[in-house]
This record gives sequence, structure tokens and C-alpha cells, in this order.
Amino acid sequence: MSAAITTHNLTKRYGDLTALENFDLEVAQGSIFGLLGPNGAGKTTLIRVLTTLMRQTSGEAFIEGLDTRSNGREIRRLIGVVSQENSLDRYLTARENLELHARLHGMENRHYRKRIDELLELMGLAARQNDFPDTYSGGMQRRLVVTRALLHEPRVLFLDEPTTGLDPQSRRAVWDYIKSIAGSMTIFLTTHYLEEAEQLCDRIAIMDHGKLIALGSTQELKDRLTGGTFYLIEFGEDAERYGAILRAMACVREIEVDGRTVCVGLNSWECLSEVVTALNGAPVRRIALRERTLEDVFISLTGEKVRE
Repeated sequence: MSAAITTHNLTKRYGDLTALENFDLEVAQGSIFGLLGPNGAGKTTLIRVLTTLMRQTSGEAFIEGLDTRSNGREIRRLIGVVSQENSLDRYLTARENLELHARLHGMENRHYRKRIDELLELMGLAARQNDFPDTYSGGMQRRLVVTRALLHEPRVLFLDEPTTGLDPQSRRAVWDYIKSIAGSMTIFLTTHYLEEAEQLCDRIAIMDHGKLIALGSTQELKDRLTGGTFYLIEFGEDAERYGAILRAMACVREIEVDGRTVCVGLNSWECLSEVVTALNGAPVRRIALRERTLEDVFISLTGEKVRE
């Protein structure tokens, strides 16, 4: 399968700050690709370079074989972008915003009018299409921005935190639409909602400090985690007391007590028999294996410290 997005040694510096450093990436055509990273990791800088809004300091970036440095106009014709900012024209109605976008992309009247109707209905905006964006809630404005990016049926769609501020129903509608168009276009998604990446993406990259630090499917990333096995043990009472007993065992790596549930990190799954023996007679209601999550992977690679 050929690549829709390719970067080689992509680097972007702002004075002494390096936002991207020798960033190598390849995204297959027709895939849904997720990019994760803490605030300040370089995600938005990467998208700005890929969408020709910014020139790199060095290295190369290609969209469907077109160089971002010399083929900006051609690239902008075939991509759609949902940026973090809403960037709607406040003096045009919702429908007029979409019609202007369609004309700028050279769409025919009969084609874009039908598509606008379909997308407004899908995003739950049909009844408010003749209102100005300033009268919309933040979530409604976000849905309108997503609608605008999808209007001209781009071959590569960049979604920079597209569901921020959306209620669960609106977020689910965006998810369902992204799934429905999978394969017909390449989708490049950044998000802070890890369950969103897990639900939607074929492959996921994790970056930090401008560098690519992990790449693979959700399962491949989870398989990278080491450090024992975790079990959830639910007690009828005295969870703190039994947690203290388990904490003193040599085979227990870590303990976290939350109400009546104790999360136990073991050196290996074979240690579970020792734990069961130690809890003989305890009011145990349930013991369950705790599945690793994408959040576990993310925290293990980028750390727990809150970023500025």
C-alpha cells in the first residue's frame, strides 16, 4: 500500500526551541492514523508543516507524493483540515460558511448543495443552518468546522483534536462518520481522548519533545508494556487492611486502594496463587485481571508530570 503522508528527518526550530527533531513517519493511504502526545509535544507544529501552513527548518514532508515546500497549492486542493481553532466567518450564516468553502474548492452548485444538506443533517445542524455561528454553542461551532472540512471530500483529512468540547452524542456522531468514510480517504487524527484513538485508529504514533517515541497498532503498543501483571480484588469490607497485608508480600510490586477495590501489581501472573493463599478467609467478592490500556502506554512513555 502506498503512503499518503511521508516525512524524512523533519525538523522545525523556533530559535533555541526544537519543536520537531528528525521526525520520520509514513501513513498508508486509506488508513486512520492517530498522533498522541502531551501538550507541547509538537503535534500541532507537525500538522502545520503537513498542511503547508508552516515551512520546516530542514527535512522533507510529502502529501500523496507532493512536496510541502514546493507544491502547497496542489496539496491544499486535496486536503481537509479541522484545526484547534474554529475559524468560522462570524458574518456569514452556517450555510453561507459552507457554501463559501465549496466555491473556494471549485465545487459545482448542484453537487455542493446536496452535500451540504446531507452533512448538516448528519451533524444535527440542519435546523440552525441559517443562524450565525456566534449564536451557536461551542459544541455546535465545532460540529460546523468538522462539516466544513468534510464538504469537498478531501483525499487526506487532518483532524487536530476535532471532538474537543463536543457532548457524547455529537462525539459519537463524528466517530461514526469517520468510521463510515474509512478507506475512501486518509485520516490523520490528533486527540487527547485516548479512547477515541483506540476506537478509531488503525495505527497510532506517540511523540514527545518533538520526537517519535512509539508507533504501532493499539495492541502492539500495549504489548510493549513490561513490569508484571495487575489484578483488581474487590472486598466486602476492610480493603485498606487487606491492602496492607498484600503490600508486605515480596511478589507484590505495587498496591492501590480505591474504596473496596485493591489494584495489585504482581511480578508475574504465577504470584496470584500466593496472593489467594494470603487472603484465605478474607471477604473477597471478585478477582479480575486488569487489562492494560492505551493510557497505561501513554503514561509509561511520557511520564505522569503535568506539562505547562
